[in-house]
Amino acid sequence: MKTPSMPVALCAALITASGALLAQAPPQGPSSKAVVMKGRVPVSKEVLRVKLPTPAEADLPNGAHLMVLEDRRAPQVTVQIFIPGAGGYFDPAGLSGLAGFTATQMREGTKQWTTTQLSEELERLAASVTVSAGVSATEAVLTMSALPEHLDRVMSIAADVLLNPTFPEEEFARYKLRTRASLVQQRSNPDFLAAEMANKVMFGDHPASRISVSVDALDKATRADMVAFHQAKYVPDHAAIAISGDISMAEARKLVDAKFGAWKRANTPVPEAGDPPAPGPSQVHFVARPNSVQTNLIVTAPGISRTNRDYDVLSVMNQIIGGGPTGRLFIILREEKGYTYGAYSNVSAQMYRGTWTASTNVRTEVTDPALRDLMAEIARMRNERVSPEDFEAAKRNMVASFALGLESPGQVLNYHVTRWRYKLPANYWDTHPQRIMAVTAEQVQAAAKQYLDPSKLQVVAVGDASKVAEVLAKYGVVVKYDTEGKIIK
Repeated sequence: MKTPSMPVALCAALITASGALLAQAPPQGPSSKAVVMKGRVPVSKEVLRVKLPTPAEADLPNGAHLMVLEDRRAPQVTVQIFIPGAGGYFDPAGLSGLAGFTATQMREGTKQWTTTQLSEELERLAASVTVSAGVSATEAVLTMSALPEHLDRVMSIAADVLLNPTFPEEEFARYKLRTRASLVQQRSNPDFLAAEMANKVMFGDHPASRISVSVDALDKATRADMVAFHQAKYVPDHAAIAISGDISMAEARKLVDAKFGAWKRANTPVPEAGDPPAPGPSQVHFVARPNSVQTNLIVTAPGISRTNRDYDVLSVMNQIIGGGPTGRLFIILREEKGYTYGAYSNVSAQMYRGTWTASTNVRTEVTDPALRDLMAEIARMRNERVSPEDFEAAKRNMVASFALGLESPGQVLNYHVTRWRYKLPANYWDTHPQRIMAVTAEQVQAAAKQYLDPSKLQVVAVGDASKVAEVLAKYGVVVKYDTEGKIIK
């Protein structure tokens, strides 16, 4: 069988892009054979052009969509099965966490295997099979990995886990015992408390607000609940089966038909995820944690969905202000001021409206200047146009990171799965570098004015009330909570 290889244009693009990661700014002035560059790597001003390897695709009779990216460079095959509607977003009312419990317990026993037998067999085969479903995710994901010579066997195990879990009572009891302790312990973690409060503020009672389950929800869940959820939600109608590695479409299709032939269409509607309600007026939400030696800070604002036309512009804006160690927040708060080990920002965009969030943890005594500088950088994004040098460097870093990721067939396939999930254009990733480089400083400033509006910003802080409560009052009306999330009068 002929061995496929990466397109020549893509390989050349990766080499060009790798140099961009090391550059702080594009070179100044014309190039010359006699020029000796010091402290900077020369970077081409040409816009990176790529053509991603294209997976073979097919719609299966049961409604699932099969995507296979053949890559014979390594003897490994990875399979991911995405099941919309089986994530925590779709937990039944009063049973928050059920999707996660169901996914975890599917691996704990099937009609053919006990959990011990399954684990021993996978270890013998140097393979893995896992199922996961985030507490606010819209889908569950089964992931498996195997060597080609063991693929038939491991695929059989994965199919058994997906289609025939038995949810043993004794295994769920052990899971509850282990998990209960960690749920109690996490409430002593200030990072968890800050993230929990930020989600509560931004999403209210919307499913997106969940970052963890409660002890009460864990205790309430039963085997019967998991069986019912599995039967209703683990259907192939809108699923995607993504396979990458040492396998062809013909080989993959034969295996999928043989192993998952019993996975029948249920004729369910497409699971829909709606936007959360708008958060309330800008406030400071302070979680009082006595004797904290640091203050955990989050500044967040309503964002966009993944298909919003401003996604590329907002991504560039985020890269400039806090996208990694070259972002302004990191440079100011860590490198220049020494307030923290790190300061970052992030754009979260899903099927529904997400958030823009900046976060850092600082020493208690520098809470005031750190928050002041953080807010000043947000204001700077709104009020000042980014310099041409910083702007070009940020965009080139984004493009270079994207290009380096194309070295992994699994990552390339994930890009195609994203395209399929969000119904993006067929050439969406091929044109990604051009779209990023086409973003203008004017667009970024306009996006900052729209999405980082002071009236929309919410501040979340976790720390010692005796030391930082008065400081936080400088930044807005303070609502005080205990570590259980209850308002303190």
